[in-house]
Amino acid sequence: MPFKKYLLTGLMVWLPLAITLWVLLWLIGLLDAVFASLLSVLIAIAPANMASAFARLHHVPGLGLVLVASVLLGTGALVSNVAGRWWIAQWDRLFANLPFVKSIYNSVKKVSDTLFSSNGNAFRTALLVQYPRTGVWTLAFQTGTPGGEVASRLGAGFVSVYVPTTPNPTSGFFLMLPKSDVIALDMSVDEALTYVISMGAVAPSSPPFPSSTNPAAD
Repeated sequence: MPFKKYLLTGLMVWLPLAITLWVLLWLIGLLDAVFASLLSVLIAIAPANMASAFARLHHVPGLGLVLVASVLLGTGALVSNVAGRWWIAQWDRLFANLPFVKSIYNSVKKVSDTLFSSNGNAFRTALLVQYPRTGVWTLAFQTGTPGGEVASRLGAGFVSVYVPTTPNPTSGFFLMLPKSDVIALDMSVDEALTYVISMGAVAPSSPPFPSSTNPAAD
């Protein structure tokens, strides 16, 4: 039926844009809410003349997003020099010695440093792995290699991988597999994520040459 066909075609055109706008509006609203809470605190403790100026900022939409972006850019510029790195070292030392806080802070810092490091290997390679059983294949991402006691127990020749769930790749499973059991792919991480999120409906483009079936690189 043409009516149904046109309706579905139109939905496929507008749905990605609608979801993108919804996520952006949700993010802006969240940041505005956080900023509004901070403004409420400032209004309560500031003098009357400054409190009225702070109150007017409540009516500026998207200001929270702008301020957060500005703080992130300013922090990035600050820590790019020696003095900024010294202050960051003092910051790390402070939180690393606070009871109850240090375990959470140190864990999050190690993960973020590993994931966002420009010279790290985390999430740089898409893989094919057999999961949850032999003969069933799924996409995964190499996050590194086992270390510490785990490495000494397993021995050499293992890789750490993250197997995302679909259509929400922010949850998943952490596995340590022999290198011989994984296949490195030529597709980019973005293409692999799109493939996972679309539940296989959006296939990545084929490589110009047949992909090697060699295990993941060191």
